[in-house]
Amino acid sequence: MENLPVIQKTYDCIRWYVPILSKLPRHHRYTLGDRMIASLYDLLEGLITARYSRNKLPLLETLNSKLDILRYQTRLMQDFELISGQRYENASLLLHEIGLDLGGWIKQQRR
Repeated sequence: MENLPVIQKTYDCIRWYVPILSKLPRHHRYTLGDRMIASLYDLLEGLITARYSRNKLPLLETLNSKLDILRYQTRLMQDFELISGQRYENASLLLHEIGLDLGGWIKQQRR
């Protein structure tokens, strides 16, 4: 069975982002880094669960808010100078693409 694009993009985001988050300085790795890693995995799990759920909309809306939290956490990492500007841009782009696909899926479910 083929993955939905949003699931594949989330998987790719995890593959790119988790190694970066795992290398944060100690005092940020166990707070911000661990939270973000857990949120990324929760996002992937939630998208896969939604794919097979009959009532997708409530699940997707919850995932959308989790994605927004990840955006703010990524911005905090930039503000704390924990990631370079280039990595911030890449992370923001990945999260934005996931958001576009997720938003489209939510719109489709509302119809």
